[in-house]
Amino acid sequence: MRRVTRRSFATGSVAALAGVAGSSSPSAVALERQLARDAGNPGAGPELRGMWIATVDNRDWPSAPGLSPQEQRAELLGHLETARRRRLNTIWFQARPTADALWPSRHEPWSEWLTGVQGKDPGWDPLGFVVREAHRRGLAVEAWFNPYRIALHDDPGRLVRAHPARRHPDWAVAYGGKLYYNPGLPQVRRFVQDAMLDAVRRYDIDGVHWDDYFYPYPVEGETFDDDAAYAEYGRGFPDRADWRRNNIDLLVAEAARRVRRVRPGIRFGISPFGVWRNKSSDPAGSDSAAGVETYDDLYADTRKWVREGRLDYVLPQLYWHMGFEAADYAKLVPWWAGTVRSTRTRLYIGEALYKAGDPAQPAPWQDPAELSRHLTYCRSLPEVRGHAFFSAKEVSEDVIGAMDRVVADHYPLRR
Repeated sequence: MRRVTRRSFATGSVAALAGVAGSSSPSAVALERQLARDAGNPGAGPELRGMWIATVDNRDWPSAPGLSPQEQRAELLGHLETARRRRLNTIWFQARPTADALWPSRHEPWSEWLTGVQGKDPGWDPLGFVVREAHRRGLAVEAWFNPYRIALHDDPGRLVRAHPARRHPDWAVAYGGKLYYNPGLPQVRRFVQDAMLDAVRRYDIDGVHWDDYFYPYPVEGETFDDDAAYAEYGRGFPDRADWRRNNIDLLVAEAARRVRRVRPGIRFGISPFGVWRNKSSDPAGSDSAAGVETYDDLYADTRKWVREGRLDYVLPQLYWHMGFEAADYAKLVPWWAGTVRSTRTRLYIGEALYKAGDPAQPAPWQDPAELSRHLTYCRSLPEVRGHAFFSAKEVSEDVIGAMDRVVADHYPLRR
């Protein structure tokens, strides 16, 4: 059976901000208020139509490090205009891709993806800019943070000298050629929340969003070295896996509570890998045969978070075509719909626009109508409240017209 894993990446002036930056347009505010009012009524309210703007490794934006502030702002405005033209209403802007910041953070260095040099001031505030300009265009802004990834390399010496991972080398674990913060350390868990909450306090964002990186995806032949943390904090747990899951449970519960305390009414959501557990591992799991299960491999009990009301929304990455044997879109969507049913958590579906027209993908992804069929299928499930497309570059380029087809078939009017 082919191994099924997550999506892969192709791989104003700065000021000391004392208050909240940016101002919501009436349209963005109205969308958020309506979504909040309809939390208990899955069939009501505006559908969410969104796209991710990935900044890690210059995936979507900026197109290259070291562009001038004027060039970077022009590119970002281009993505916002594309979202507006496609009749979308929400963007997920990756503001903390690798333990760094796309705003003048009080805790972490400026992102290298802006200037090519970690810690170098780019001369402007991308997060403040995107909040202001998106709201002017009637787009809600979810600030997308990655909790534990430090770097796409495993050399702490390449980090800027003042980086928290250099000041606290015991916080970092090298694994699979990358650096990660150790989720088993309480001081790390507190720090990554503090780093994200800096943006929550200072910007008029509409939500806080995490993707699927908790403990890292398994790398064959390697071991994530958290022996010392487990020896110190793992007492009372039957095994290391349960201890690791508890670490992530604590992160989610604490962050949800703190976000809501800092900004009452703000949304907190996560876009997990699309398979919690296969039915072969757990009778409550989905009818799938995925090579990764979030519960067992990432130590992320996404189903529990939904059922306990930790999340305002869940946005599973269902990046497979209808009929795919190992992970069939048409089997996974109903599983997620059943998971959120009778909970306070809204369900949106993550769509793999990046696969449409990719010659490396199987035949269904060469059909411009595949994604439109996904949305048609979801109309029969009232729990599905909208869709988000990965990602901005493909929303713009749309190599085989798959996004054009979605808009024509499903977004005839702007909502």
